[in-house]
Amino acid sequence: MSAFERYGLSDDQLIWLLRNMLLQRTIDNRGFQLNRQGKIPFAAGSEGHEALQAGAALAFQRGKDILAGYYRDLGLFIGIGVTPEEALRSQFACASDLNGGRQFPHHFSKKSIGLVSMSSVIAAHCTHAVGIAYALKYRGEEGRAVLCSFGDGATSQGEWHEALNFASVHHLPIVFLCENNGLAISVPLRKQMAIDNVSERAAAYGIPGTTFDGLDPLVSYDTVKRALDRARRGDGPSLIEGKVHRYLGHTTDDDDRTYRTREEVAELRKRDPVPTYEAFLVKHGILGQAQIEALRKEILREIDEATDRAEAEPLPAPSELYTNVWEGEARPWW
Repeated sequence: MSAFERYGLSDDQLIWLLRNMLLQRTIDNRGFQLNRQGKIPFAAGSEGHEALQAGAALAFQRGKDILAGYYRDLGLFIGIGVTPEEALRSQFACASDLNGGRQFPHHFSKKSIGLVSMSSVIAAHCTHAVGIAYALKYRGEEGRAVLCSFGDGATSQGEWHEALNFASVHHLPIVFLCENNGLAISVPLRKQMAIDNVSERAAAYGIPGTTFDGLDPLVSYDTVKRALDRARRGDGPSLIEGKVHRYLGHTTDDDDRTYRTREEVAELRKRDPVPTYEAFLVKHGILGQAQIEALRKEILREIDEATDRAEAEPLPAPSELYTNVWEGEARPWW
């Protein structure tokens, strides 16, 4: 077995990273399939983000840390404790969904694992995350940190800058994780900012900034872990930026052929993190090709079964429309 930088990870953890990446991609693909079949109205994919999210999820400490993620964070959510069936119930908007079928797909909230429900308003969850980090510091809860993730498009919003400034001024235990795929829906990075890296903006707020290869799950794990460890020690916030790709459209409602060519996507796929990491594990003797194929089949079977169960679940009852919306006897004006 040839040597490589493990960053302290065991063989089981290295395999866990691959399993997360395969789960993420399989559920993503299923969401797009279900949408095209007319079974769900909407899906957002994270193909190309798998390595970063698997590494970040492994660095997250369940029971201590808090995650404020965004709509393209399926791998992170699954990695910290959302089950595949819960993810599919969200897509079908089942009554048994974590949020009662009241949110967009992947807008999870699960208190038991420290997962905060997000706002669909781009970057609004960054200020929410900062408020949570402020509460941790105010209550003197040491050894805990908030992980706040977002896309590069969020960094063009005022809330994002307000969040970084407040976190810096108050020296809060938070890590800002930018999953930079170079596109804010259809707007390329060069039309959003005049610098090459989002992390360069950290200097304006007096906090450390780091850019890393988000297509490498091991580098992603190490970078996120070091940033979270720093926050947990009370050393303040940091901004880390993983460079990734987005191979699909922004969502099922987006036709990315209107702003990029198939040749551009094919070029990006030459560094597809899933087969690249599979080849890495084979090269270093962690798994054989037959074991990887068996894992792929096992995950596909798991998602097929979870899809069938979720699809059979009932939708929320119309009588529940105003539950947890209006306080007391209040009702809409109509």
